[in-house]
Amino acid sequence: MSDATNPYDASHIQVLEGCEAMRKRPGMYVGSTTERGVHQMVFDLAGRAVNEVLAGRASSVDVTLTPDGGVCVTDDGPGIPIEGDNGSPGLEDFLTRMHPGTLPCGRHAVAMSLFGIGPCVTNALSSRLTAEVRREGVLWFQEYARGVALAPPAAAGQANGSGTTITFWPDTDIFGTAACSFDVLSERFGELAFLNHGLAISLTDERPQAGPRSVRFRFPGGVRELVALLDADAAPPVHPDVIGFECDDPRMAGTVEVALRWSGSHEDRVRGFANSEPTPEGGTHVAGFRDGVAAAIDSYARNSRLLAEAAPALSADQIGQGLTAVVSVKLDHPEFSGATRGMLGGGTTVHAGVEEAVVEHLGIWLEQHPEQAAAIVGRISHGACRH
Repeated sequence: MSDATNPYDASHIQVLEGCEAMRKRPGMYVGSTTERGVHQMVFDLAGRAVNEVLAGRASSVDVTLTPDGGVCVTDDGPGIPIEGDNGSPGLEDFLTRMHPGTLPCGRHAVAMSLFGIGPCVTNALSSRLTAEVRREGVLWFQEYARGVALAPPAAAGQANGSGTTITFWPDTDIFGTAACSFDVLSERFGELAFLNHGLAISLTDERPQAGPRSVRFRFPGGVRELVALLDADAAPPVHPDVIGFECDDPRMAGTVEVALRWSGSHEDRVRGFANSEPTPEGGTHVAGFRDGVAAAIDSYARNSRLLAEAAPALSADQIGQGLTAVVSVKLDHPEFSGATRGMLGGGTTVHAGVEEAVVEHLGIWLEQHPEQAAAIVGRISHGACRH
């Protein structure tokens, strides 16, 4: 075929921007047009409210699944500014424009959006969205249809307290009958509360005919409480205490929080997180943790003569038998391997930082708790002899 019979020029190029692009290719922005995509819309919106709490500007986040298929996200922060100032977006700008690079990031924020472009994605993929802002004594209201404002924000009376409430209804033209799963949202919000000590978040489902169900998450004990929960259905613990520590490491520009306990189970249940995101494929933080635990246990066992000098070094595989652990790092500049963000990179810096922290803090704990330490070494040695 010749160019003459099949001409191709600039007129054949279609440029889509903003709301139009999101609605044309929704999977590119929320990952799917199934239930998973609807969940991502919730996370895109809830992320802003969660970060208000983590920044100290709000005390709690409330998410409600309404009987008519809507999702309502409320926080008690200062309220989104109606008009932008100091380079920050106002309400309408915030809900209709992409803002890559301007959302909170780094170790002190949770990135729940796939690409960090803000809740404009949720707005664009909703048949309807309403925003209520309680700010400086005034209640403001604005409504959108498929990402387009029906009118400018309007004062709707006096406000009691402050905060922001945004309610959206996923567009059935895009998502069909896909709806939110209470269990999926509950698992993720609970995870966030374990990983961020100061976060209080509630989830209410008003859809069941038998009546609403609600759960509230707040875990001052952090990942120690998560390990205890993960261990609840396992074999009896080898030692009663959940070992845990948290420390800052300037070399990797971040913090590491670790909790661990051994049980009589044969399973190895080590869960990694980077900036509050699960890393099911592991990465440098998990590898550093495993090497650190092996080194600390091996050193203590030999120094305490619980392991013969001639015995081979305990391996990470042997250490992991019956181990339940959570490894959470929060970095100013996390480097993920691959687009799915399922594995943390960061090279030797993160690996070394986590490993050295584990060797130090676990080593101290073992010295201070000799009876529990002996039980741990005995469990590992017994497991090693069975191989």
